[in-house]
Amino acid sequence: MEYVLLVVGFVLLIKGADFFVEGSSSVAKMLRVPSMIIGMTIVAMGTSLPECSVSVSASIAGKNGLAISNAIGSNIFNLMVVCGFCALFCPLAVQASTLKKEFPFSVGIALLLLAFGSTGMIVGHLEGISLLILFAVFIFWMVQSALKARKENVVAGEEYEILPMWKCILFIVCGVIAIVIGGNLVVDSASQIASNFGMSDNLIGLTVVAVGTSLPELVTSVVAARKNEVDMALGNVIGSNIFNILFVLGIATAISPIDFVQENMTDIFVLVVMSLLVWAFAWSKKKIVWWEGAVMLLGYAVYLGYIINR
Repeated sequence: MEYVLLVVGFVLLIKGADFFVEGSSSVAKMLRVPSMIIGMTIVAMGTSLPECSVSVSASIAGKNGLAISNAIGSNIFNLMVVCGFCALFCPLAVQASTLKKEFPFSVGIALLLLAFGSTGMIVGHLEGISLLILFAVFIFWMVQSALKARKENVVAGEEYEILPMWKCILFIVCGVIAIVIGGNLVVDSASQIASNFGMSDNLIGLTVVAVGTSLPELVTSVVAARKNEVDMALGNVIGSNIFNILFVLGIATAISPIDFVQENMTDIFVLVVMSLLVWAFAWSKKKIVWWEGAVMLLGYAVYLGYIINR
């Protein structure tokens, strides 16, 4: 029964995120916001709502090991699998501004989380509030970028159909409801499965839950890459990773402090190293090509084997 509930939960998460993204993106396009900004804000937050729902539900239920491992596991999956898989379809061109600003910002907040965890092996209420304040700064930064782009008459691409306002609101509301219900189902069923097999919350969070909640990012980015909307694809990944650390973990730790174990520290360190690797790939030719994508996928396979056997 737990497996059925897990699948139902994932379906609700993915379809809910799909509805939320479609409705929110239509609103953003009405406001003439460029693709990269849409990818790093509206689409990134929409596709990261499953992680948010799962981590917050886990925090409320006292399953903090699942909350932290889900967020970090999703970020590693986004970076290595989503970007790597997209690069197999077409080269992922990276804007110079992204390489100099958003990408290093995502690496910086991962290092900040590592620093928080290394101080007493706990991320408490104060650290959670600090992460939320940084998230507010990030959103303000993105809004300023969007306003500047509008002033320069940079119009978003046509990757999403513009819906009537009433339908946008309906999609957003229904999407959020589906995501919340799906998140609760995933946490409850995944925790039960982990208990049945003697798996830790950390392992189930890094594998089944992290991959399941990252499916919206994978689907969205692959579709964007196939349509040659590489700004949307890469922006979705970077924005999702920033959202997962600053907002998802910020909310979760503000609700209930998260105790770190050594495995969490190792996983965050792996995230930083992989981020630097992808950043180096992007810097080399200002794009990520197919063979680099293949290396990233291989790197994730090695990491997956490591966490299963450790």
